[in-house]
Amino acid sequence: MIEVLLVRTSLSRLAPGLASRPAAATLLAIAVAAVGLGPAASPAAAATIPAGAGSYSDSRPAGTSGPTTNTGAPVTPKLTTAARDKPVPTNDWWSSLAYQRYGDNPYSTPMYGHPLTYQAKASGLEVGYPTTPAIVGDGRQYEYAHKADLTVGLSGLNSPDTKADAWSDWTVTPYWADGSRTFRATIGHGMPFVYAKGSGGDARITTASTPTVFSDQGNVLGITVAGHHYALFAPAGSDWNVSGTAITAGLGGKDYFSLAVLPSTDALATYRKYAFSFVTGSQVAWQSTSGTVKATYSLTTEAKEGTERGTLQALYRHQWLHTTDALTPYTYVSPRGTMKVRESASFTTSQKNNGVVPALPASSGVDKARLAGYLNEVANASDPFSGAADTYWTGKALGRLAQLVPVADQIGETATRDKLLGLMKGRLQEWFTAGGASEFSYDKDWKTLTGYPASYGSDTELNDHHFHYSYYVYAAAIIAQYDQAWAADSAWGTMIKHLIRDTANPSRTDSAYPFLRGFDVYAGHSWASGHQGFAAGNNQESSSESINLSAGLVLWGAATGDTNLRDLGSFLLTTESEAITQYWFDASQQVFPASFGHDTVGMVWGSGGAYSTWWTANPEEIHGINVLPVTGGSLHLAREKAAIKRNIAEMERENGGPAQEWRDLLWQFESLSDPAAAKAKWDGVNGNYTPEQGESKAHTYHWINTLNTVGAPDMTVSGDLPTSAVFSKDGTRTYTAHNHGSTARTVTFSDGKTLSVPARSTATSTGPGGSNPDPEEPGPSTGNTFRLKSGGVLTTATTDPAGADTIASADGVNRDGTPYRPTVYEVKKVNGKVASGAATAFRLRVDAGTKVGLAPQVRVSYDLTGDGTFDRAETFRYFATDPVNGWEEYTQASGPQATTGSLGELKNGTVRLEVWNALGNGTSQVQTGTDAAVLKIPYV
Repeated sequence: MIEVLLVRTSLSRLAPGLASRPAAATLLAIAVAAVGLGPAASPAAAATIPAGAGSYSDSRPAGTSGPTTNTGAPVTPKLTTAARDKPVPTNDWWSSLAYQRYGDNPYSTPMYGHPLTYQAKASGLEVGYPTTPAIVGDGRQYEYAHKADLTVGLSGLNSPDTKADAWSDWTVTPYWADGSRTFRATIGHGMPFVYAKGSGGDARITTASTPTVFSDQGNVLGITVAGHHYALFAPAGSDWNVSGTAITAGLGGKDYFSLAVLPSTDALATYRKYAFSFVTGSQVAWQSTSGTVKATYSLTTEAKEGTERGTLQALYRHQWLHTTDALTPYTYVSPRGTMKVRESASFTTSQKNNGVVPALPASSGVDKARLAGYLNEVANASDPFSGAADTYWTGKALGRLAQLVPVADQIGETATRDKLLGLMKGRLQEWFTAGGASEFSYDKDWKTLTGYPASYGSDTELNDHHFHYSYYVYAAAIIAQYDQAWAADSAWGTMIKHLIRDTANPSRTDSAYPFLRGFDVYAGHSWASGHQGFAAGNNQESSSESINLSAGLVLWGAATGDTNLRDLGSFLLTTESEAITQYWFDASQQVFPASFGHDTVGMVWGSGGAYSTWWTANPEEIHGINVLPVTGGSLHLAREKAAIKRNIAEMERENGGPAQEWRDLLWQFESLSDPAAAKAKWDGVNGNYTPEQGESKAHTYHWINTLNTVGAPDMTVSGDLPTSAVFSKDGTRTYTAHNHGSTARTVTFSDGKTLSVPARSTATSTGPGGSNPDPEEPGPSTGNTFRLKSGGVLTTATTDPAGADTIASADGVNRDGTPYRPTVYEVKKVNGKVASGAATAFRLRVDAGTKVGLAPQVRVSYDLTGDGTFDRAETFRYFATDPVNGWEEYTQASGPQATTGSLGELKNGTVRLEVWNALGNGTSQVQTGTDAAVLKIPYV
């Protein structure tokens, strides 16, 4: 990724102070924010727009800039007439279509839809399907870079630019026109098809090399280019003509054609079925009820020929892990791991709601006097805002104070609590009143609200609004918990809602702000760049600051009685949590390429990921950037405790020892999986350190000592109130919930526990945790015990939903002892020594339904060094199922059938479990995601 590396190399020349700044400067354009900041013309007649007790301006302050090109020239959205009045969602995977950041490129930079990649040019749309990763940047970055396999357009098309013509939740339609021809192509996330419409010329496909034709059916042509298979579909009665690298077809008076990337040549018939079911829109609908967040992703279609209205969608890993909808055998390669194909216009995901609490519960592990002293250090500081002037650093300071308000309240320090609240109100009100040294200004062209003084390209590139404003929303939510009048629309609530509408607008009909500006609902996470003007697509560094906005929405919605905003926050947080788990931390170790030598990335790009940050290569910041700020919205990170341990271990290896600069952040992160280890590090320093700028000793002390007392978050249990959480230690669970409402309510947890919570209060209770009913069988996942997880994963996580995978038919042939089309589960990078006297154990639940004579069989294999060769294989006797609906238990007690090789020390090894039907002529099922779907290996 040459462009990014050049930017990073130029950092010290552009802004010498930034490269060494020991701060959470997490925002995308830290390298380029120092260019193009020349003063703009002063507004002719600025007006102040009232907003409750606050206000904002309709013109930028004198001497400041709005969106610009890289040379500093003002820029407006690049839209067609049809789209001109529609708020454009900057910070998207395709934003370079609308934002011409580079003045010499009026088309687009590469756009990563997955599985396909795209780039607009004068003659049409480049289309690629990158399947082989490259490791660049001294091994610190992996990427599946865009490389055109073909270009789709019209004969003779030579457009001077490309504009955004239409868009929906995850699709976009770019537009070309050259005076004689017009061309549109609808593309999107998860779409294997490109739907083209044009006038003034024949359909034209230009391939990057001479194609191989594997099927010619007149208007349907199958070709292979660069090892990738494509199908081209022209209207009925048309015929594709191949001449070297040029493929053309007359449209016979029609204006449409399409193409698809095929997972294999034998998929052509299936894909042909949907070739003329053109996608016209995409939309997600969500709901949060009874501790569960569900989301339905739907495409709308139009039948150009025939009556077929269905389609094919490729689901990302974070989606197919949480759906029970039927999937086809077809898959695609992507930078986010395997994508699986569904044959339908919609699918639904379901996840446990990741709760958000204003503060960790009160515990006996906290010394109130010591905590009060730490609180006073912050409240009585000569400048509690540490000189913050711009939106980002003001936000960080607000966040630091906000975390201490409920902590002070918890230990009875009400005077300190109220002083902190007063400080927060005062600073927010300054920003929420136009005309002062700090204010918010609305840009009618880009339909965005920008705070001035701005920073890190939040003004000139529309970067990072969700990062900056997350702190304002979170702080306002804490204020609203104690002072509802302050948060009323007639007071300061309207300004908070403007920030929410700018960053996470739930409305698709709001004419002032776009729908969910930065959150990519299909990718499952936010993007930071406003213009997406990079060869590697868009990117996001600090996923945790994006989570901070979602957590703020949960708390703000709960505190103000706006359940729609609260539930939006739950949807965003729960969805992005899984994306972070998979794509930043690779918790299942199934996403990063095997050649990429890191367990985590600091940044996710459209093309891949990078073990880096925008401003430093210090491992502490690379690992900590996706942790800060630590709040009651950070508990979701505890879902994958093994990943946290790997993360901390890698940081210390790369760092040459424990953290020093951001030690407090990383202690708190570690405490989500191992509170005792984190407390030992805190105790070793005994408060003698400098907090990270968004942290305080008071918060870190309270966080670590509380978790050491109540235990790490127990993510196997969720409450039916979004502001609840559960912790577990030594078999005892601690349940906590905050009720923002005006009447008492009972919170019910998924393990059956109930908790009565008075109005406007926090309640806490304890009770026994879950236990394994059969100590002779493998129990809940630990270090050497793995659950089967749908998607082919063995994991130590205990938070994945229950599900079931299909075991293929033996096709009427005796397969005893030899895996046949097995369902495979695998875990990589396993380390351990052979446990004396132990043996491989497993417990599976299988069901053949009413089918007669099926026989699931298991083989467990060990690749001791992870080199791809399995050194040990243990095949167990099959289990004869009954022809009655219902789960049956299959364990190692069936006895070994064959064993090859020897066990030895696992060093970054791989463990694989295969299950297949040895007999019969029908499929069966195996349960996943439960304590009755586990493998225990004989290692310590």
